[in-house]
Amino acid sequence: MTDGRSKFPDAGLTGSAADAKFPGLASPVTFDELADTSSATEAGHGIGMVLDLPVQVMVELGRTKITIAELLAFRVGSVIELNVSAGDPLDLVVNGCLIAQGEVVIVNNKYGIRLTDIVSPSERLRKTHR
Repeated sequence: MTDGRSKFPDAGLTGSAADAKFPGLASPVTFDELADTSSATEAGHGIGMVLDLPVQVMVELGRTKITIAELLAFRVGSVIELNVSAGDPLDLVVNGCLIAQGEVVIVNNKYGIRLTDIVSPSERLRKTHR
């Protein structure tokens, strides 16, 4: 739906034609020297700035795939078979990233997770770049 003409008639200008039409546009840009901040803490940008940010923590017991018909048939007392066996470690997921694995514990009548393996930072980074 175009007639061959650009909506921006000056878009093809280069070199001295662009300098004449838009003076000062092609002038070199200068930047200030970056200061050497050997310690991020001295500059007030340490890890302390993010320590109180909330993250979503989830413990994943297991997964399964079912049909919509099976989902609609659920009643009180229905059992869903998961893809893990009893005794397999649970996954601790933080903001969608696997951080650790552990086992179920009960503390003061509440469920918890005792960490048995923590994923190394390099392994976490590798898994996020798939």
